[in-house]
Amino acid sequence: MEIFIYILCALIGIALGVAAGFYIAKALAKKAEKDSGNQAKKILEDANEQAIALKNKAIQEGKEEINNLKIEAEKDIKDRKSVVVELENKLDLREDTLDRRSTNLDRREELLNEKESKIDEKKSEVENLNIKVQEVMKEQEQKLVQISGLKPEEAREIILKRVRENMSNEIATYIKDEETKAQNEAKSKARNILSLAIQKYAGETISETTATTVSLPQDDTKGRIIGREGRNIRTIESLTGVDLIVDDTPDAVVISSFDPIRREIAKKALEILVSDGRIHPARIEEVVERCRTEVEMDIREKGEEAVFKAQIGKIHPDLVKLLGRLYYRTSYGQNVLQHSLEASFLAGKMAAELGENEALARRAGLLHDIGKAVDHEIEGSHVEIGVELAKKYHEPKEVIDAIASHHEDVAPKSVIAVLVAAADALSSARPGARSDSLENYIKRLEDLEDIANSVKGVSSSYAIQAGREIRVMVNPDMVDDLSTFKIAREIKEQIEAKLQFPGTIKVTVIRETRASDVAK
Repeated sequence: MEIFIYILCALIGIALGVAAGFYIAKALAKKAEKDSGNQAKKILEDANEQAIALKNKAIQEGKEEINNLKIEAEKDIKDRKSVVVELENKLDLREDTLDRRSTNLDRREELLNEKESKIDEKKSEVENLNIKVQEVMKEQEQKLVQISGLKPEEAREIILKRVRENMSNEIATYIKDEETKAQNEAKSKARNILSLAIQKYAGETISETTATTVSLPQDDTKGRIIGREGRNIRTIESLTGVDLIVDDTPDAVVISSFDPIRREIAKKALEILVSDGRIHPARIEEVVERCRTEVEMDIREKGEEAVFKAQIGKIHPDLVKLLGRLYYRTSYGQNVLQHSLEASFLAGKMAAELGENEALARRAGLLHDIGKAVDHEIEGSHVEIGVELAKKYHEPKEVIDAIASHHEDVAPKSVIAVLVAAADALSSARPGARSDSLENYIKRLEDLEDIANSVKGVSSSYAIQAGREIRVMVNPDMVDDLSTFKIAREIKEQIEAKLQFPGTIKVTVIRETRASDVAK
């Protein structure tokens, strides 16, 4: 019985334990479910916050991207606008050029129309005169037949002869008047074109010398330049081909040479040696070689710059280098490259006014003195050398003609050649372009007059126009009209053979016969 009670108690205890465990498990399950819900809610809230943050970040990045795209688009639009403005400016310039050419063509057309109308008027006048002549001839023929008893054929021949004589005189007078008028108009138009070209060009005047001064930081540097027993100065002079003058001039030495390229190399080398302080033969050789390379590069850059300024298009690289060498050449103190650019510009302006090829005129003007780049290295005048170079590098025939005729060695064959000769004279003759000492100037004038006075038949001569023209008076009893041309030719040849002069010299021979009497 007790066992049964124990078993029953055990069963009841087990049942109570199971019931308690069930309730406890259920409570734990509810708690776990509640905790899971809270955790899920928190996770959901965190996910929402992250989504909002990502959304805001994406919106911010999108705004920045849009802003960057907007800035790039505005920059692109600005660049395109500048390109458009530049193109519009070029179009406006082109339009102005076309308008000017159109105006010139209209002016020429008006002149042609006026000339045609005048010709038509003259033609009608001639026709009227012919009609009147025929009528007069018939009347005179009838009168002659009646009075003289001549046959009609004989009378007609007499009248025709008289009419021919009268008409010949009238035609000769008319032709002479028209020729004089045409010459006056041509001179006036030429002066206008030249003055317009000069007015449009405003270039600087630069005088060149044959010596260069290099400043020294202190006077004792001269001794280091000379070196032991003069070895340093001898090395510099032998490598550069210049004369280095070290005298009593304080803190300076003078580099003397008629070759500006050698002077420039020597100047650069000496400046580097002085600033560096290491002056000995090995260092001198190294620096001179480096400076020679730099000057060669500078020569090419000067040539390319000249071609760009002249706007003549493509040109052979060797000619570009020769143009650069002209920067280091002078003619009576005038820089030859600057002179060539001036001639190019002036020739182009005059060609544009006349309706000729402006680019070709600029090209011919730039290359007209190309022979001076190597005339001290090759035998022959700079004109002959320039013609050979132009032929070698296949330049247009107008350019070759301009080079050959710009000093009137040969007759020009094109309008462009005439314009280049005029531009060459304008550039060299303008005030300050070329320098000459007063003694040389006076000596040249005296030599001109002496040459002219030495010719047989000359009574007196006068050098005028700053030595660019000489007027020669001849004895009319010793020299006839035909011989005046011979004397002018002889004086011209002697001037070319005996004198050196810039530009051209005009020789004018005057033969004057005066007859006088006194009325009483």
